[in-house]
Amino acid sequence: MLARIANFAWGPIPWMIEVAALLSAVLGHWEELAIILAMLIVNAGVGFWQEYKADNAIALLRRRLAPMARVLRDGEWKDLPARVLVPGDFVALKLGSIVPADIRLSGGDYLSLDQSVLTGESLPVDRKPGDIAYSGAIVKLGEMTGTVTATGMNTYFGKTARLVDTARSRSLFQRAVLRIGNFLILCTIGLVALIGMVALFRQDPLVETVQFALILTVASIPVALPAVLSVTMAVGAERLARMKAIVSRLVAIEEMAGMDLLCTDKTGTLTQNRLSLGESWLAEGVKESELVQAAALACRADAPDAIDEAVLDKADMADLQGWKITHFQPFDPVMKRAEAQAERGGRTIVATKGAPQVIADLCTLQGGQRSAMEAEVIAHADKGFRTLAVARRDGEGAWRFLGLLSLSDPPREDSAETIADARAMGLDFKMVTGDHEAIARHIAGQLGMGGNIVVADTIFGRDAPGDRLGAIEAADGFARVFPEHKFEIVRPLQQAGHIVGMTGDGVNDAPALKQADVGIAVSGATDAAAAAADLVLTAPGLSVINRAIEEARQIFERMTGYAIFRIAETIRLLLFMTASILIFDFYPVTAVMVVLLALLNDIPIMAIAYDNAAMARRPLRWDMRRVLAIAGALGVYGVFSSFGLFWFVRDWLQMPPETVQSLVFLKLLVAGHMTIYLTRNKGGVWSRPWPSWKLVLPCEITQIFGTLVVVYGWFMAPVGWAMALAVWAYAIASFVIASLLVGGIYRLIEHRALPQARHLLRVEHWMGHG
Repeated sequence: MLARIANFAWGPIPWMIEVAALLSAVLGHWEELAIILAMLIVNAGVGFWQEYKADNAIALLRRRLAPMARVLRDGEWKDLPARVLVPGDFVALKLGSIVPADIRLSGGDYLSLDQSVLTGESLPVDRKPGDIAYSGAIVKLGEMTGTVTATGMNTYFGKTARLVDTARSRSLFQRAVLRIGNFLILCTIGLVALIGMVALFRQDPLVETVQFALILTVASIPVALPAVLSVTMAVGAERLARMKAIVSRLVAIEEMAGMDLLCTDKTGTLTQNRLSLGESWLAEGVKESELVQAAALACRADAPDAIDEAVLDKADMADLQGWKITHFQPFDPVMKRAEAQAERGGRTIVATKGAPQVIADLCTLQGGQRSAMEAEVIAHADKGFRTLAVARRDGEGAWRFLGLLSLSDPPREDSAETIADARAMGLDFKMVTGDHEAIARHIAGQLGMGGNIVVADTIFGRDAPGDRLGAIEAADGFARVFPEHKFEIVRPLQQAGHIVGMTGDGVNDAPALKQADVGIAVSGATDAAAAAADLVLTAPGLSVINRAIEEARQIFERMTGYAIFRIAETIRLLLFMTASILIFDFYPVTAVMVVLLALLNDIPIMAIAYDNAAMARRPLRWDMRRVLAIAGALGVYGVFSSFGLFWFVRDWLQMPPETVQSLVFLKLLVAGHMTIYLTRNKGGVWSRPWPSWKLVLPCEITQIFGTLVVVYGWFMAPVGWAMALAVWAYAIASFVIASLLVGGIYRLIEHRALPQARHLLRVEHWMGHG
């Protein structure tokens, strides 16, 4: 820990502080030396604490996103975190799992593994009993069991199982704000160099000039800017995690705040995913018990999904006794069916269940029998029922079509209200489902999502329309969707300027989740989907997404407010100092005052991450025009306001230079802290939401401490309570005027009447895009 803290005393900014401290010691300015050293310690401590908090938040998210493993412990199959595996554990691997350790395969026929994250191979590789499945690979097809041979750092590929992206990549917002930081650094260095040259020309003491230049540079450069952004997002990510939404890539918070279109799954997201069997439709000569028995044999009894549970609940257990499953092929999202081979009393049968069109093709249904089946599928779909076809064959004989099972999955109770609330926030929806279009249309009608549901093949097939983008944008939803279609839905919408969210839960959803601006793995998603997603939901339904969007927009507003504050303060301090020295040949504050300003500013700045923030009713985009307009106006206004006090106390009241400096220091401190309140929202300072006590408390404590320093003359000339309170009154009056100014500029921006709009947009392009 001490080594980590020491790292914060090493670097260009700490070096400047340390050189300034050394020069203070050489000059014998012991008060300045003490304050500068305090600044260095505080900066290191704050930096360490914020990094520690951010690291803890990210570590928590990683733990909560860690892959799970299906392990045989104490004679029972259990789902345990992959990190608790030990060599010798017996593990089951299934479709969508991330291989949790190096495993020697034994039970089962084969696995098809995606090892691209490990080796770069684009094609899946097959593994059979006796082979090793390496940690980090993703199961694309098949199911097998095996024994753990190595875990953690002892695996063949070491840490490659850690697939979740963290905050290493930078979003447009971060790049733009960091470019602002670089721009401010260049301005600071340029103006400080100018002050230094003028001071040398006037033959001011060299050592004191260098010391002042170093301190002014340190105070003006936005040292805390990257830390504030990272901490704000990490704190927001912790809040989202408490809302059952885990952020796996912190910079995705920006995209979430700007998301204007969500492509959402139907089953389990819009609906309850609590299936129950309704009326069956039987092929000629088939009994219902025979139909249900075959469907039940094609279920995974030890780990049933929602469909399997509904089938097994209706099956007569007596009909299933004695049957031994010798081979099981789980449901495949591409083949769209599951298959099981069973034996009893020397008799072997193969049962399958799946999508009606797939089973019909398997059984080569033709003519009237196929037409009757298709009509029944449509009739059930019009009532909101899904249908599941079932077939069976004896030994190696031909497949025999048995009939259809109807499954009802009603909408979630909160789905309609949630969609309405989201639309009020500017978020549009498109349903994406593999079900029949009639079912999708029925559910969409119940939820108020619109009735223009199109079959995916009509847009992405050979007979696709010329204006594919227009057809995608016009659709309210897509039916009979295969996983590859999801990817093709997202990309054109992004090219049209939308910030697109996509929900998914399966291994084959991973490309679409990765392509989307905000990939959302829904509750119960496979490890592969969770690894590809930006947001992982641990509670069912869409309401979690709404709450996540609200929090993301508040986080975005906090970061924008900090950017405005930091730019405004740098402009105000630098221009005021430069003009005072060049025009009036007067240093309005001393070096020790500059250090105190920087030290007292650091404390409330870090509290911005915990402040209340307005929740925008529309998607947010990074708006450099607004940031520069507000920050520039506040900065320039602050310069004139400071000169007003400077002129009054120096030229009108004819006060001594030391007293003038103390009063100017107090004004810069009080007005600077008040600027934080001005950048919180678009209305006046009296607009809601009110500031959080976590922001108000450090702001007011530092202002009061600074007032005591000036009143009693610690490190500067004392001014007494009367003059200090007069400065407070002046700062408050300036604050009210500044609040009116900010409100007026926002109104001008919203009406696009700002005269410098085009110029500022050019600056936005330069800073935001390089």
